[in-house]
Amino acid sequence: MSAILTPALPTLPRQTAARALSRTMAAWLGVALLGQLFFVIYVLGFYGRHALQGRPELWNKVLPHGWVAGDVLGNTVLAGHLLFTVVILLGGALQLWPLLRRRVAALHRWNGRLYLVSALILSVGGLVMVWTREGVGLGGTGQRLGISLNAVLILAFAWLGWRAARLRRFDAHRRWMLRLFLVVAGVWFFRIGLMLWLIVNQGPVGFDPETFEGPFLIFLSFAQTLLPLAVLEAVLRAQASGRPALQAATATGLALLTLATAVGIAAAGMLMWLPRIQ
Repeated sequence: MSAILTPALPTLPRQTAARALSRTMAAWLGVALLGQLFFVIYVLGFYGRHALQGRPELWNKVLPHGWVAGDVLGNTVLAGHLLFTVVILLGGALQLWPLLRRRVAALHRWNGRLYLVSALILSVGGLVMVWTREGVGLGGTGQRLGISLNAVLILAFAWLGWRAARLRRFDAHRRWMLRLFLVVAGVWFFRIGLMLWLIVNQGPVGFDPETFEGPFLIFLSFAQTLLPLAVLEAVLRAQASGRPALQAATATGLALLTLATAVGIAAAGMLMWLPRIQ
């Protein structure tokens, strides 16, 4: 009778697979957060430094037509977008810190509110820039649509995450906030994905580096949003399934993606970010 009433303990293979998946998730997140911190340093070191020096026109070395003399509204939108990129990347790292959630719940809630507001401002500003500024939207309608999808999903996930929290559905809130964390990093995923592609192919393949147009960039404009979300859904389903084989396979795939993420970050840092802040 006691054997019937007492739940069976997980078998060792199941424990091992679950632990491997948990550790690869933590490894990817650690690599991603370091890479996003690197990107924040770049934004502050390039855009912030030139703004403080009173030379925001130098932003156009990276964003052609980004800063337009006399366009107060457009320039304000761009500056705000860059500022909230920093705020949301740092705020996202804080929101994912378990110790903060457990021990300083009030700070977690207020940081979460700031995170959601920043996400809304970031997405609206991105939509404005991508459809009104030549050189910010870059190579044509296909890329603009991909970036717009990212902005719309930021708005949707922020709303759904807030609504779930209001209803005290904290499991659903956690999932929506994980999705939001990934989509707000779309611009970061685009850059490390592009650099990884250039390293693998030893040069530009599938796009013209002069016009910044081509099928690969259109693909990447959508993949920056949809691929991370697909990976997250696969990980969440593997976790919930309790199937060791599926968890082990997912952990292996995630380990490979962690390596690819690290290579993309290193390439972006060496080829794009460091040269512009030195």
